[in-house]
Amino acid sequence: MRPVIGVVADVKPTHKHVWHQVQEKYLYAVARGAEAEVVILPGRLSATNVGEPTISADLTRLLGILDGVFLPGSPSNVDPTAYGRGLDKPDTMLDTNRDDLSLPLVRAAIEHGLPLLGVCRGFQEINAALGGTLHQHVHEISGFNDHREPQGDLETEYGPAHEVELTQGGLLHGLAGASRVHVNSLHHQGVDRLAPGLVVEARALDGLVEAFHVEAAHARGGFAVAVQWHPEWRAWADPLSTALFKAFGDAARIYAGTR
Repeated sequence: MRPVIGVVADVKPTHKHVWHQVQEKYLYAVARGAEAEVVILPGRLSATNVGEPTISADLTRLLGILDGVFLPGSPSNVDPTAYGRGLDKPDTMLDTNRDDLSLPLVRAAIEHGLPLLGVCRGFQEINAALGGTLHQHVHEISGFNDHREPQGDLETEYGPAHEVELTQGGLLHGLAGASRVHVNSLHHQGVDRLAPGLVVEARALDGLVEAFHVEAAHARGGFAVAVQWHPEWRAWADPLSTALFKAFGDAARIYAGTR
């Protein structure tokens, strides 16, 4: 059985149209790695005609048809007002239309036991949705390394960047069968204050949180995990990435069987 997994889309306005889109690498990783049917979930819909009302997703209906939720990465950042902060830099790329779906969807998915996997921005969304805060520019904070991607082609950008220390006895430690793994690194934001109820699964060697799970979900035997790196990049070629997407798909199949 192939579960149905919803993937939250970015909302990209251009000078003529507004696009709701997801990079194919995320869709492919979920379809292949989790062995799932994939549906794209648009953020808040805003009419181009002035005066027309906006439309937000009906979370109750979504939860009735989905067996899992995937929160992909994005060039945009979570609006800092979501965690009680202002913008450090006015030119920061935001996507409040995506926030309008992703943040309440995180809380609803956890409440209903829906399997949840977040990557990069999705990792940050879960932390913000549950009451945590974010560093907006990790590389400018004393004690942290520069976690931004190196300049170059895709092979360079997504190549191994640094090690992370996996929490002994954690989910990722069990999936990796190792205490440390090399990961890529393409982010300038990161966890400042970890949200209540989140348990660290991995840290970079400079101490930055790189992965966590939702304690309440795992206490119920569910699945709610997020990583700051990009496991979707050639997931089939990396043992931990392969195991992570398989675990997500297995959890979604179990959930589908209980609906």
